Amino acid sequence: MKTIALQFDEPVSYQTGLDIQHRLLRARQADEIPDTVLILQHTPVITLGNRGRDNYLLKTPEEYKALGIDVFHAERGGDVTYHAPGQWVLYPIIYLGGSDADSHGYLWNLEEVALRTLADFGIQGFRREGKNGAWTEQGKVAAIGFRLKRWVAFHGMSFNVNLDLSGFQTIVPCGLVGQPVASMKTVLGDSCPSMEAVCDRLLANFSEVCGRELKIFQYPELPPELQKVV
Repeated sequence: MKTIALQFDEPVSYQTGLDIQHRLLRARQADEIPDTVLILQHTPVITLGNRGRDNYLLKTPEEYKALGIDVFHAERGGDVTYHAPGQWVLYPIIYLGGSDADSHGYLWNLEEVALRTLADFGIQGFRREGKNGAWTEQGKVAAIGFRLKRWVAFHGMSFNVNLDLSGFQTIVPCGLVGQPVASMKTVLGDSCPSMEAVCDRLLANFSEVCGRELKIFQYPELPPELQKVV
């Protein structure tokens, strides 16, 4: 069965994305839908994973509100990060049971997707021992935090393309003091590719690395399998 990929062209709130994930998660756990991958951009939001600490937030709730940035405590793994338009977020809701029952291998796969996408546009990325994600000499470009429930993964990976990075200055990104955050635009400047071009390569690399053939839909178009879920 093909994996469905659902691409959102307009930024969505974190709460909206989370609600969709939860509906897909329940349906996938019940084997009512095939594996499904969301790829979207969020309106400005800071999320804290299950290792996130409030002291990594450098602003007060009132200051974040004045900046137009929402703050959420998320159920994913990982620490604190920032999402905004200009950053793709990949949310695979996929079954990792059976031969795929390896969370460390899945983490490696998501990192590999990010590294291959960087390479597609001439950027040398790398892993760092003891730290997840994808890095460049200019800083961290991709952050990863996911969770498994009854062997179905949700949440996933953020990938910085051309977003305004100033939001990261209001947090301690991923709990890494003094570690820079970068984007493809940081590295490539005016040669930075379009969001659409990067989306295409992220999905293609996910398909290859994770061994799933994708059938791509542009939201609000939905395949029949998802019309009663999303």
